This record gives sequence, structure tokens and C-alpha cells, in this order.
Amino acid sequence: MAEELEEGRIKRINIEEKMKTAYIDYSMSVIVSRALPDVRDGLKPVHRRILYDMSNELNLYSDKPHRKSARIVGDVLGKFHPHGDLSVYEAMVRLAQEWSMRYMLVDGQGNFGSVDGDGPAAMRYTEARMRKIADEVMADIDKDTVDFRPNFDETIPEPTVLPTRIPLLLVNGASGIAVGMATNMPPHNLSEVLDAICAYIDNPEIEVSELLHYVKAPDFPTGGIVYGCEGVREAYETGRGRVIMRAKTEIEHTSTGRECIVVTEIPYMVNKAEMIRKIADLINEKKIEGIAYINDESDRNGMRIVMILKHDAVASVVLNNLYRMSAMQTSFPVNNIALVDGRPMLLNLRDLIRHFVEHRHEVVVRRTRYDLAQAEKRAHILEGLLIAVDHIDEVIRIIRGAQSPDEAKAALIERFGLSEAQAAAIIDMRLRALTGLERDKLKREYDELCKQIAYFKEVLDSLPMQMQIVKDEMLEIKEKYGDERRTEIVLSAEEFNPEDFYADEEMVITVSHMGYIKRTPLTEYRTQNRGGVGMKGSSTRDEDFIEHIYVTTMHNTMLFFTEKGRCYWLKVYAIPEGARASKGRAIQNVIQIEPDDKIRAYINVRRLDDKEYVNSNYIIMCTKEGVVKKTLLEAYSRPRQNGVNAITIREGDRLIEAKLTSGSSEVILAAREGKAIRFNEAGVRAIGRTGAGVKGITIEGDDEVVGMICVEKDVKEDILVVSENGYGKRTDLGDYRITNRGGKGVKTLQITEKTGKLIAIKAVTDENDLMIINRSGLTIRIPVSDIRVSGRATQGVRVINLRNNDAIASVIPVPKSEDEEPEAAASAEGATAENPAAENAAPEPENRNDNETITE
Repeated sequence: MAEELEEGRIKRINIEEKMKTAYIDYSMSVIVSRALPDVRDGLKPVHRRILYDMSNELNLYSDKPHRKSARIVGDVLGKFHPHGDLSVYEAMVRLAQEWSMRYMLVDGQGNFGSVDGDGPAAMRYTEARMRKIADEVMADIDKDTVDFRPNFDETIPEPTVLPTRIPLLLVNGASGIAVGMATNMPPHNLSEVLDAICAYIDNPEIEVSELLHYVKAPDFPTGGIVYGCEGVREAYETGRGRVIMRAKTEIEHTSTGRECIVVTEIPYMVNKAEMIRKIADLINEKKIEGIAYINDESDRNGMRIVMILKHDAVASVVLNNLYRMSAMQTSFPVNNIALVDGRPMLLNLRDLIRHFVEHRHEVVVRRTRYDLAQAEKRAHILEGLLIAVDHIDEVIRIIRGAQSPDEAKAALIERFGLSEAQAAAIIDMRLRALTGLERDKLKREYDELCKQIAYFKEVLDSLPMQMQIVKDEMLEIKEKYGDERRTEIVLSAEEFNPEDFYADEEMVITVSHMGYIKRTPLTEYRTQNRGGVGMKGSSTRDEDFIEHIYVTTMHNTMLFFTEKGRCYWLKVYAIPEGARASKGRAIQNVIQIEPDDKIRAYINVRRLDDKEYVNSNYIIMCTKEGVVKKTLLEAYSRPRQNGVNAITIREGDRLIEAKLTSGSSEVILAAREGKAIRFNEAGVRAIGRTGAGVKGITIEGDDEVVGMICVEKDVKEDILVVSENGYGKRTDLGDYRITNRGGKGVKTLQITEKTGKLIAIKAVTDENDLMIINRSGLTIRIPVSDIRVSGRATQGVRVINLRNNDAIASVIPVPKSEDEEPEAAASAEGATAENPAAENAAPEPENRNDNETITE
């Protein structure tokens, strides 16, 4: 028990009850007046007071000069927020930090801190004003759109809420710890939120699941990745959930060929310097293996944290450990608690949108009432002025005959039936209003006001018109301030079928020679007369070019085969999307292949869950030792994230090619010494995925297979062979007789010291170009049609001239370019700008043409 003095008497009270009521009062004060945002404008009292003071008290709109932060903080403290100056300054600073706010409301000048956790400069050094988007937050506040209340000392009114046109609670989020409850709301993309608001206005009965088509996931100011959608869906449907955030990374290579993980974006609210420090500690403590060096190379152009890996490290393994053990993966616990009519409530996505729309509707109605009242007040005055102008002589006589203004007003009211306001306006009227032009001006103004009054009354009488005004303002805001998402959405493997998110649209998959891959909607390409897909405009590196191109659909699957005999899967929708002119993304960043492995073949297949399809198609593989293996596609119909063994590779051997066949094609293998063998695919028995295969061609000594082609029946293709010294020819398929597999083959090119060894065998048509890559790195493109058809056992023709000691490294047929490339024609003739040294190549005998076929 305790005692309390009351009116000179001592009153005994229960201390437990007193503490309980006092604590409840305190907690409600914290909840309502400090820690939780209002659902309507999304602001806490301190932020609301800062913005109101900067706009209405200090006139610091976006088009006005900056003012010292100390001046702003002092004004807010003295007029509205009687708390610590540091609390006000920190709140204002956060409104100006691009890594804290998705859409900054304050334009700061000076040191406002950094993403490394550096604090801002003292308020006496920094300056601030409102950003342009903050002008929309304060729009129409002077039109009685919101309620006001006295400030703490009841000397100045302050708004209870701001009439914002921006849904700040959703786009900037909020966080706060009250007593017994807390709020933690993620930021979102303005364009997506406004689309959802418009959808709600069109259909107030819309469900949360339908709103998810517009608001897909949070959009953090620091970018990064939202990993998985289940927590996001739960947060939007219930108001509580858990969003997994990841850093955005790329796999690059140093000049010495070592792999490195480059972090370009980090999770929201993560201190970059602290994250790097903790990763370094994990490396030193041997908790994370495989990282040799870590450095922060961030500058004004963007974030860049480089982690160089050890030679034997696998980038995907290291990256997964970083996600598991460091702040490169964190979670954002969503707790959507906000004040609704002064009471804290847990809200889902639809509730947040509904309350904002109701607030905007109330603002529009109150603004319209205010504008109507102002228009009617002005029209009333104009009616009196027009009466006075029409009876000006009598008005002048009455005024001149009056002893005082009050007597004149009374006489005017009695004579013309005017109101007090009209009579006062006539008394104050200037003499210039008596001119004809001024009378016409008054009449035009009156007519215009009558139209506005009719419109305002129509709006007030029509709910659909009011909601249309709200929607039109949202679309206007989207046009002015909408932007693209910064945070990428990546579905986690264990979630529901991701195909539900992608329409099965046609896509073009392009893979460059250096291993850059992308998908592009087929609609971005121009249709050619040849029916192919033009490649002009693909922005590759100077030494790179498009090597493979596939037309497929979003639900199809790409198979990747490596020289170690591994197979990897990738759905088309999982391939990074890029514009037709973009370079694409390195394949090492997309699939988890070993550092010392290399992709040798790409196969595009239909749905792997189509049993009829996977049981009627085969994959044939070939190694450099002449081993071939045939496996039913069904064996590759169960994707695994880390890939599977497609063929057992013997020591010293490697996979060089893999083809998708129908089971009835013909296979041709060619060896470096100029021999080739042709046999029916039916001669190779289909075996399981882990088998090693059978002999396809017998090779001797240090000879090896350089290529394999599979030709389907009724397909007209020529056989192209090219030697390393620049000789090549096309031969009709019929010149190669069909034999049993395992033989030594027949001569496909007359190999001499002059021609060099066979380097490639390809199936081509006149609709192909040939990309020739020399060992020196030079790339030359020539039309296949420039190489004429000749016999199987001939030496061929000179395809290109080579520099001294240079040789052809590889040859790839590609779809013919839609536009003529001048350098290609020049290169086909042997020489010039791309190969200036060709002029110095060893001359041929004068009595022989370079393009003349040379027989045995």
C-alpha cells in the first residue's frame, strides 16, 4: 500500500494498481505518439512534424535553397517535438539516406553517413530541404484536407496526419519498437503499389492473392535478392512473415584465370563494413574455406566487394557457405502493425491498400468541399461587384452621401439587398473596376466560377467520380515518380512450381563462344525471309560472337554437357533475360560447374515430364578417343541441382560432343589424321546413364576424334571439313559410304604437311556462315556458300590465309547474318583489315589458283 496527498488529506491507494495504470498510460503514449506509424500517411509523429515544419514553417520545398540542419532541428524541437535534438536529427538524416529509404523525402547536402555505418556530420555542418516527391506528401494541406490539433504548449496547430498522395507506409516501410509490440514493414516499388491501388479501386472486393500479381515482393533500396516467395505470400496474406534477403553476386575471373566472387548489392539494413569484417574473421578462423583474398573496391560508381578464390575452390560451394554463415543472407521479419483510428492493428496487404485509399478519398472530398466553399464565396463577392458596376452612378451617390463607411454599407445593403461581405467588397472596390475591360474580366471570372461550382457539386454527389479522381492522381504519381524494381526475385528450389509464374511464351536462347547466355522474347527479333533469327545487334565482346541460337519456349529445358561427362539442367525461364542487344550472363554464374570443367554441348528439349517424348528420343555422345554412347533421353528427365554423370570418361579422355537424335539418324565421326566413318545410329545400343559407351571409330597412335555430326534422314546437309592450316571443303553426304561402327573409316581430307591436321567436321547448308577462330585469337566470318562442293578425298581449297606460324583453333557454323558484314567478305578473300599480316603469308605457286581443287 502507498499514500497519496489529495486536497490536504492522505489517501491510501494500492501501489500495484497505480503502477499498472501508470504503465498503461505510458505504453499507450509510446505506441500512439512515438513508435508506430499511422496507416494513412505511413509516418511516425517525428517524421510528420519534420516534414510539416520544413514545408509550412520554413518553406523548404524542393525548389527552395537548402537550410542548415540545426535550424530545422531547432524549429521542430521548439514548436512540435519536445524531445532530444539527436532523435529529431537522426530521423531527418534517415529520410535523406538512399540506402535506408526506397524513396527519399529529404534532400541532404553534406555528410549524411554511409552504408558502412559511418555516422552523419554534426547538424551544424549539414543542410537539407524537401525532395520533389515530398511535395506530393504535403500537397493540399492548406485546403482543410486533414485535422489539426494544438502542439504541446497549445500555441501552434499541427496536423494529425498528412494528406499524402504517396502510399508511404508501403513504399518506404517502417520500423519501430513500442511497449509490448513492434512494427517492421519492408519497402516496396512505387509503380507496383500504385498498380495494386488502382486494381483495388476498380474492384474493392479484390483478394490478396490477386493483389500479388501487382505487388510481387518487397523492393529494397539496396537492391539484392528476395530468395523465395512463401514468406512473402504469408506476410501479404496475414501481416506477418519472413522475407529471405541475399546479396547479389557475380562470378568473374582475374587476369591470371582465378575465379572470384564479386558482391554488387547487399541485403537491406546490413552494414557493409561490418559484413566484410565478419567474413574476414570466418576466413581466418577456417570456418569458410576456399577464399584467398577479400577486398572492398566500392566507389562512387557502385558497390563492389571482391573475394578471390583459391585454385581448388568451387565458387558455388563457397557462395553457399557465405550465404549460410555471413550477413550475405539475412531475413526481414515482417510485422505489419500500424495505427488505425489511433489503435494498433495487424494488417495484411489488402488492409494497407484499403486504408490508404479511404484516406485519399477523404482528402479528395474535403479538398473538393473546400474548393467549393472558396468558389462560392468568391462568386458571391463577384455577384455584388457586378451589381455595383451595373448601378455604378447610384452606388457612387450612396457612398458620397454617407457620413461613414458603415453608413454606406448599411445603405447599400438596404438598397440592393446585398450581404455584409458584398457591401464591404463594393466599398473597397478600386476605381479601375469601373472600366469596361474590368467589368468583362469580372463577368468571365464569374462564369468560370459557376462552371467550377457545378463541377465540385457533381463530384461531391458522385462516389464514382471521387474514386476516379483518386485513381487519376495515382496514375499521375506513377508517371512522375515510378521506377523499375531494384530487388530481384529468385524462387527457392523447395517452393511450389515456378512455371506457374511464367507464360509458355516463345523465347530465343543465344549462347556466345565465350560462354555468355541469355533469353530474349522472340517478338524482339525481325522475321527474315529465310525463316531464321537475325543476330545483328547482340552486344558481345570484341573477340566474342554468338555460337548457338535456339528458338524455344519458357517451359522447355536446356541440357548442358561438360568435357568431364557431366550433365546439368536449366529451365528456360531460369536463364537470365536480356535485350536483343545485350551481352548476356556468364554460364558459370548460372549453373554450378567445376572450375576446371568446360561446357562442350548444349541441347534444347521439350518438357521432360512428357513420357512419350523422353522415351522416343536419344542423346548420343562422343569422346576424343572415339567412344560413342547412346542413352534414352528419359535417363536425363530427373534434374538435379548439382548435375549428374552422363558418361564415364576414361583417364586421358574427354567428351567433345553430344547430340539429340530421334533414334534413326546417321552418325559421322572424323579424326585429326583425316579419316571419317559413317554408320547408322541403330548400330549403337542404348545403355544406361552411367555406362562408358562403345567404340565408334578406331584411331591409332596420337590420333584423336575432332568432331561428330548426326544427320537425320531426308535432311539435305553437306559435310564440311577444315584443316588447321586453313584448307577446307564441302562434300556431299552420299560420298561417305555407310559402314559398321568401330572401323578405321575412309579418307575425308587429303592430309599433307601443307594442309595440317583436320580440325573440325560440321554439317552445313548455304544458309550458314562459318566462324573461324585462329590460335592467335583472331575471329573471321565467311559465308559457307563461298566454299564449293568437292570430292571426299581431295585436299580442298584455301579457306583463309593465315599469318606466319598461326593456325585454325576451331570452326563453328552459325546462322547467316541478316545484314552483310563488309569485313566478312574481305576476310574470305584472305585478307586485309582483320588480318593485315596475310599479305606477308607464304605465296602460292604462280600457276595455281588458291581456290582450285587439289586432288591426290
